[in-house]
Amino acid sequence: MGKVSASVVVPGRISGAEALWYDVGRWPAFVDGFASVVGRDEPWPATGGTLIWDSTPHGRGRIIERVTAYAPRDGQSVAFEDEKVEGTQQVAFAAEGENTRVTLSMEYRLKERNPITPVIDLFFVRRAVGDALRRTLGRFARERQGDLELS
Repeated sequence: MGKVSASVVVPGRISGAEALWYDVGRWPAFVDGFASVVGRDEPWPATGGTLIWDSTPHGRGRIIERVTAYAPRDGQSVAFEDEKVEGTQQVAFAAEGENTRVTLSMEYRLKERNPITPVIDLFFVRRAVGDALRRTLGRFARERQGDLELS
């Protein structure tokens, strides 16, 4: 199973960062490869909720996320699946002075496996997934900064 994570410090309190993260209407601005929400079953973002979304044309296709854990001001864990990959993703929020550290981590498994899958994962997939997490968090930080500048 592949594991990747990334984190960023964003300005402001956890409550503001968390509100932005769970606002799926704003995901096109920061979630790498996000195109549109297909469906959402309550109590999303809380435990038991489901979010189904489509990626951009050259992305992952349709992604189904089922919330497995949620704690306000702490974070969320989801079990996810798309056509080629399944696993878990966590977002965690932690106070860092007057700011908030946001950590995004993913454990994934490629569905189609063969003898060279571990090599492909190590040299290609893991790097691409890590890059996507970092792009998402970089855009998220810019969005959060913009929110504070508008207040």
